[in-house]
Amino acid sequence: MASLNVGNLGEYLREQRRSAQLSLRQLADAAGVSNPYLSQIERGLRKPSAEVLQQVAKALRISAETLYVRAGILDEKERDELETRAVILADPSINERQKQVLLQIYESFRKENGFETPTHTDADTDTDTYDNGSDAGPEQAPHLS
Repeated sequence: MASLNVGNLGEYLREQRRSAQLSLRQLADAAGVSNPYLSQIERGLRKPSAEVLQQVAKALRISAETLYVRAGILDEKERDELETRAVILADPSINERQKQVLLQIYESFRKENGFETPTHTDADTDTDTYDNGSDAGPEQAPHLS
């Protein structure tokens, strides 16, 4: 079998597995994949699906997006945006409405700076009324500099 062009995914996975002090079999069991299949991924013989990468990332307790970039599934810039969104959504110190407003402001800044904003269903909410009772939409939100 010839090696596939999946970046340095296999080497990176092997390094992460060893850092976590897991055997190939232990990681395969934790990720719910077969031992031979995981071995082939590490050796660059198989290109795993995004779902398999997510399972492996969860088992290694690392970012799935990082694995997606290394596998060529996700662009580095897309990963950065997804990670930023994930951090905002995971923040327990702000409520759901505040998270959505913050995401809208973030997306408007990205658009203003010339970056396309992908459509994300988790951020698509009604924005007619903010918690402060204002009827201002995102375009009327205070400009933060």
